[in-house]
This record gives sequence, structure tokens and C-alpha cells, in this order.
Amino acid sequence: MHQVQLFIPCFVDQLYPQTGMNMVKVLEKLGCNVTYNTKQTCCGQPAFNAGYWDEAKSVATKFLHDFDGEGYIVAPSGSCTGYARNYYERLFDNSAEHNLSLKVRSKMYEFTEFLTNVLKIEDLNATLNGKATYHDACGALRECGIKQGPRKLLQNVKGLELVEMKECETCCGFGGTFAVKYEPISIGMAQTKVQSALDTGAKYMISTDVSCVMHIQGYIDKNNIPMQTMHIADVLASGW
Repeated sequence: MHQVQLFIPCFVDQLYPQTGMNMVKVLEKLGCNVTYNTKQTCCGQPAFNAGYWDEAKSVATKFLHDFDGEGYIVAPSGSCTGYARNYYERLFDNSAEHNLSLKVRSKMYEFTEFLTNVLKIEDLNATLNGKATYHDACGALRECGIKQGPRKLLQNVKGLELVEMKECETCCGFGGTFAVKYEPISIGMAQTKVQSALDTGAKYMISTDVSCVMHIQGYIDKNNIPMQTMHIADVLASGW
């Protein structure tokens, strides 16, 4: 039995709690022993990206100690996973937490990455009827190297026809504070992403990161577009 420490990112905790519950549902179905440390907060990425490295280090130090336990650390976010994996070493260089940061980084996985690379699972017997396209979230693709795993999982969802859109690897335009500082550009990028998905005839646009899902769905709702975004954990937990 695999021991899993659950990390729930801020967006999931505040806006998409059901996605976190569906991740637990999938992991428990696969026989994992899932634990959740209620003291956990943020990984520190927002402060780090905004240039507040001292504040980011303070939050990240708490993260390290919150997850200094046995087993894997699994999160429904390539963004948070990629940040911890790629930037904690720099943040904790020449510090007392350096070795602990290396330990935590080595155990941290994005949800689909954990399913395909650790559990070696590609078919969860899920069902979702309709045509779907997949959006490569920047964190998952560029920070974690996640590309084929989510697609293999979706290709095995019964009733789901997976089609590729031309702009699958293009950023959706969210980028955290980027969407606030550069709103017109952010909206334009969302428009490009949604149009690319519409061109495929897809009903669903699926991703690994709820930040992308939130941003894209906001554009869809504002413009009354007949499409629905979904986090991949919600898809994999459907139909059973």
C-alpha cells in the first residue's frame, strides 16, 4: 500500500474543494492510504513569483515541516508541484532546511504523474460521454515535463473522445498576478485558447490545474460559450 500525504493548493481549497475530494476518491480506490495534515497552508509560490523571496521562504519552511512525514506528497497541481521541485533548492540554498527541502522535493508528485509514473495506472474505469480536448497547463508541461500521461488517462475514459487542439501547449493567460497586471493580454490569451478548443468541436476542455480551469471558465461564462472546463481528477472520478 502506498502512503500518500495530500497537498491541497490554495485554489482547490478555496474554490474547487470537490476536485480535492475526487482526487482522494481515485487514490483510495487504487489502494493508497491517504492522509491530510490540516495544518498545511500554501507552498509559497505566489510570494516567490511576486519577488517576495523572504516571505516565500517563511511559508515554504512551514510547508517543509508540514510534509516531513512518510510517503509521497501528491497534489492536483502541476504549478505547485513544479514550483517546489524546481525552486525550493534555490530558496533554501545554504540554509538549515536545505536537506529537508531536497527530501520533500524528491517525494512530491502531481496527481496524474503519480498515477502513471508511480502507480503505473492508465485506466481507472471512468466514464464521461462527449468530445474533449486537453490543455497543457504551463506548470505541468514546463516545470514537471508532464505531457503524455494525462492524455493516456483520458483516452481510457469510456465515452470520451479526446481530440487535440492546435494551441494545446499555449499558455491560457492566467499566470497568477499576470492576469491582474496585464488583464487585456490575459483575456486575449484566453480567447485564443478557447477558440482553438472550439475549433475541435469539443464539449469539454480538461487540464491538470484549477488555476487554468478557473481562468478559462471565467472567459467562457462571460461570453456564453457552449463549453465546460474540468480538472482531470473530476473526470477520472466520474461514472463510478
